[in-house]
Parts: sequence; C-alpha cells; structure tokens
Amino acid sequence: MAEFIYNNKAHSSTKMLFFKANYGQDPRMGFKVRRKGKYKRVEKFVTKMKEIQKEAKVALGKAQKKMKRYADRKRAEVNEYRVEDLVIFSTKDLKYQMVGKRTEKLMERFVSPYKVKKIILANIVELELPSMIKIHLVVNISRIYRYIGQVERQKKEEPTPVIIEGEKE
Repeated sequence: MAEFIYNNKAHSSTKMLFFKANYGQDPRMGFKVRRKGKYKRVEKFVTKMKEIQKEAKVALGKAQKKMKRYADRKRAEVNEYRVEDLVIFSTKDLKYQMVGKRTEKLMERFVSPYKVKKIILANIVELELPSMIKIHLVVNISRIYRYIGQVERQKKEEPTPVIIEGEKE
C-alpha cells in the first residue's frame, strides 16, 4: 500500500508520477479486467514512452543544475599542497591528548609547522608528525593551513625574566 501511495504522487524533480515515467500510463485505481490479446497501438505507446522519458530527463537535468548551484555556494577553492610544503596543524583533534596539560581555552589553535610528506588525494595529505602526537599521519586539508613565516624585520624576542628578590619569576 505504501509503495502504491509513493508511486502515485508526482515527484518534485520529474514533475510526474514514477509509475507513469516507468510504464507510460497512470496506475490503475479500480479492479478492471485486462483485455487479453496484443496491443494494436504499440508504436504509439513507444513514442509516448520516449516523450515521457525525455520530459523526465529534462526535468531531472534542471533539478540537478539547481542542486549543484545551491551546493556550490558554500564551496571554496581548494589549496593545492606540494611535497615538502610547510603547514600548521589544527589542535582540534589533539585536545584529548592535552587533557591535564592546559585548559582548552588557553591552548594554541595550531601547532608548529610540519612538512607534507606525501599527497594522497587533492584533499588528503600525509604529514611528517613527531611520534609524540598520537594520531594518524594522513589528514584532511581542512585540518591544515599553509605556514607563513615571520616577516623579515619582525623578530620574536623572548622577554627577559623578571627578577624579584633574587629569584626569577
């Protein structure tokens, strides 16, 4: 019964009944007895079926283009990485390893630059990670960003320790 109800409704993408798209006619609602014998209008039926399938194909093509347009709105260009590129790695997956070391609020969002060891797919790379990071070496590019070094004149100087009463703070 559920199959009959499903096949008896016009689909949003084809704008016609599935049953009609498959068989070229509307489903029978009553209990009429079929005529025995051959159909005299076979050629007419075949052309009708081809027209219905052509209409369904056009409607599906329109629906597909519309879906693609909406799906592509949120997609961005993919950064292409090469072997030996330096990247910084997101700590989003490392939080469970850092339990007890730091509070999540004060933890760095990205950790030091690592080299790309191998390109597996356009969106998957293998990194050269140290052994203390216990995750799989193959990561999605959504977890890495290209490392941009410091500007030439910009120096990251460590502040000198403050000495209070003869002890370093």
